[in-house]
Amino acid sequence: MHDHRLQPLLHDLVSTVLAPTSALSGADGQIRPAGVQGLFHADARVLSQATLEIDGREPEPIGHAVPAAGLARFVSLARWLGDREADPTVRVERVRRVSPGAMAEEITIASTASAPFTCTVTVALASDFAPIEVVKSGGGAVPLKPETTGGELRWRSGDARVTVTSSGGERTEAGPRWAVTLAPGERRTLRWNVAVTDPRAVVAAPAGPREWSRPEIEADDARLVRLARQSLDDLESLRLTVTGAPGETFLGAGVPWFLTLFGRDSIWAARMMLPLGTTLAAGTLRVLARLQGTKTDAATGEAPGKIMHELRRRAFVLDSGLRLPPTYYGTIDATPLWIALLHDAWRWGLPEAEVAELLPALEAALGWLADDGDADGDGFLEYLDSGGRGLANQGWKDSGDAVRFRDGARAEPPIALAEVQGYAHEAALAGAALLEAFGRPGAERWRDYAGRLAERFRERFWVDGRYPALALDRDKRPVDALTSNIGHLLGTGILTPGEELRIARTLADPAMSGGFGLRTMSAADAGFSPLSYHCGSIWTHDTAIVIAGLARGGHGALAAHLAEGLLAAAETFGYRLPELHAGDERSLMGRAVPYPAACRPQAWSAASSLAIVHAAVGLYPDVPGGRVLVRPGAPLGALAVRGLRVAGAPVDVTVDRSGTAQVTGLPPGLRVEGL
Repeated sequence: MHDHRLQPLLHDLVSTVLAPTSALSGADGQIRPAGVQGLFHADARVLSQATLEIDGREPEPIGHAVPAAGLARFVSLARWLGDREADPTVRVERVRRVSPGAMAEEITIASTASAPFTCTVTVALASDFAPIEVVKSGGGAVPLKPETTGGELRWRSGDARVTVTSSGGERTEAGPRWAVTLAPGERRTLRWNVAVTDPRAVVAAPAGPREWSRPEIEADDARLVRLARQSLDDLESLRLTVTGAPGETFLGAGVPWFLTLFGRDSIWAARMMLPLGTTLAAGTLRVLARLQGTKTDAATGEAPGKIMHELRRRAFVLDSGLRLPPTYYGTIDATPLWIALLHDAWRWGLPEAEVAELLPALEAALGWLADDGDADGDGFLEYLDSGGRGLANQGWKDSGDAVRFRDGARAEPPIALAEVQGYAHEAALAGAALLEAFGRPGAERWRDYAGRLAERFRERFWVDGRYPALALDRDKRPVDALTSNIGHLLGTGILTPGEELRIARTLADPAMSGGFGLRTMSAADAGFSPLSYHCGSIWTHDTAIVIAGLARGGHGALAAHLAEGLLAAAETFGYRLPELHAGDERSLMGRAVPYPAACRPQAWSAASSLAIVHAAVGLYPDVPGGRVLVRPGAPLGALAVRGLRVAGAPVDVTVDRSGTAQVTGLPPGLRVEGL
């Protein structure tokens, strides 16, 4: 029998996060030496065990909550203590606070028993310093032997160090230990703390306050309010900087596998959050511009002008044979998306001086579109993993089986994805607008590029005139699977209004929209599986991107239907929407089924709640042009949002049940259109 290790499951774990540190435990609060449970800092597991026992027994859990960023509470019972009656009389509360490079726990034992009792409380600790990629592959490392010095418990691995201290009690090699005696009505709180020193980590916590406003939201649908509140907490917990660049904040992609800089993920999250301010977008743009490609390197995927995919301290190596270098550029879409983010941030009011600083990076990124991005010169962006150890697929659907024909057969690379051509079209027009506004040459070249790309796309991608193919394969054949990718084309300008209408009607088919959101692949396709990572599951951010495109294009009914699916899924997941969930029919169980290895929290999933709110509000500024278009696009009932930001000014928007909007607080000089 072969020893085949499997990726650990995540769906039933509780994440407590304040980046770059995160704790993953069971719903009982226990961190067990199994799977992906542990305290992680950056890309290493610094504690692999933290199990609480009272008199050698684990308390019985009855509830938990994650009420704020970096905070979790767990409630359990010690029913073998106290009175022997139906009502429990000994309650155990475990409060976990995670902060960058640290974790603190308070364990409170409260008695309502009629007589005093004595018990022994222990927390068993272990550390294995397992790299995140080893944990993701289903492995781990041998626990290290701790040092006990001056009442502290320490583990070391290279330059990294973990130190545990506790208040009162004994400090043993296994962990802290307390003898507790409680009288009737008495309670006692025990404390222990973890501190992590890791000088070689490539990411760190930002020094300042969050970079965006926190809006107040009132809505007919209370689920939207709850989802936005939890999402804003999660977004705050995912803030990161690259070590050595403290002023360039971005959002780490997700916990636990991707808590670092990811070009595509960080860009999309920042783009969805533009209604809350442009500072996060500016930090994301700058940090990616600092790492922009300058040379051609097949091993890393780097090319001049290209925006990178992910950043780690060492190579990311999985048992599957995947080997990604520490700075990896294997993405086909991050570069056009970077251009689009710069343009959108400018329109939302990013100061002109900050835009001007990024224009050389813009020109380099535009150059990549026409040069290395189109390796065979056919006018489309395409990818090929020429090194053979990187990602075989390099769009947002980057699993090995993601690009399939309708009969289930896999497409052979090089691959030209449909949505990437839309991104390129949008980027070319965005780049032209920026170049022209700032008096730099080349605007006409990129408008012409966009026009020719739209013509080529219309000629080559449409499947029998019904819907765009997922991609073109190495032989330039349309990969005819029906997928959510085509929804990303909405609003990019590559389609005519009639073509957008055809796509909207296609996506409205129950085979695509019959689950809790938009399926990544039609249930009618041979490759469909509701628990496939990219061929039938439902991704939160994917659905939100399509909602935004539908709403802006006037297809509000379908936008609202898809938003309702995500709101129903949010109920299932305690309003912390995961990276993805299963693509089952809504009637199957009446609630969303988890994808068991999905990250949660995930930056672009959390930001998706704001994309839904924005689609319903319909506020689209063009600060350089002096106007703001207001066109509510997703009818979700009455909605009031206070604390949006346009050009740095707080703006309030209310939408009544009839879809009529009112806007207050716009900066002077901006005229309102569309009301």
